[in-house]
Amino acid sequence: METLNAAPSSHCPDWAEALLNGFSQVLLQRNPVCGLFCLLAILISAPSSLGGALLGAVAGLLTAQRRGYAKPERQSGVYSYNGVLLGLLIGYRFEWSPLLPLLIIACGGLSAMLMHAWLQRAPRASCLKAYTAPFVLFSWVLLVFAAPLPNPPPADATLIQALPAGLGQVFLLDHPLAGVLIGIGLLIANRTAALWAAVGCISGVAFAVWQQESNLALLGLCGYNPALAALAFSHVRYKPWLPGIAIVLAIVLQPGFSGLGLATLTAPFILACWLVQATSRLLKQSANDLRLRS
Repeated sequence: METLNAAPSSHCPDWAEALLNGFSQVLLQRNPVCGLFCLLAILISAPSSLGGALLGAVAGLLTAQRRGYAKPERQSGVYSYNGVLLGLLIGYRFEWSPLLPLLIIACGGLSAMLMHAWLQRAPRASCLKAYTAPFVLFSWVLLVFAAPLPNPPPADATLIQALPAGLGQVFLLDHPLAGVLIGIGLLIANRTAALWAAVGCISGVAFAVWQQESNLALLGLCGYNPALAALAFSHVRYKPWLPGIAIVLAIVLQPGFSGLGLATLTAPFILACWLVQATSRLLKQSANDLRLRS
């Protein structure tokens, strides 16, 4: 998410590229082909959710366009990806009504406005990134009015299927085929990122199995946050400990949100990344202070 400095594509119209980038930005990539595979994953595994995801993405993009936000940012997809996730969640947790599309449009537009405000106040690379914070904040409010979910049924899957299931859960999809398509998109976009996502997902699944939470592991619910945390730092060269620390933090923090009565969503991923970023910044500042004193 918030990946702005990738080369634009010349093979599709601007609006299509921006929308596809919005889907790929959920995985912290800017790659229309990756976004297309993510869209296909939704279409194949949860076709009824595709309309909400597209509507949320379009709402974010049009809001950014109408409010005159910079075109490079619009094209990168940073104003669309929270709308994608909000559209998926609203369609999944709320019964259909004529007001549902309006709710998705409103949430997609507001998430774009919140993202723009964040980017304006945190423009430097050293600042804390928004990631999926708008999605999590709006979702916590919305879920107050949603009926509680029943306990998940026993997973009819194997540990081999848990890895793609974890990648699928990034988009609230529980079908292993969705995770396979998302993984292919990641491989096309960035092989290193795909490798780190796999490491993060496997780590989360292994920890859940060790904690005797096999059902959650098989459903992929313990794999997507460490996968996202790994993706957030997969671009940092010569510092493999950063994605490693982010993975561990995302795994350790996840039970805390359930204990607080909050939906987990992608909150552990966000908090883990913020802790790594803040700690790195403090250590760098301390090192600079020591140099000045010596």
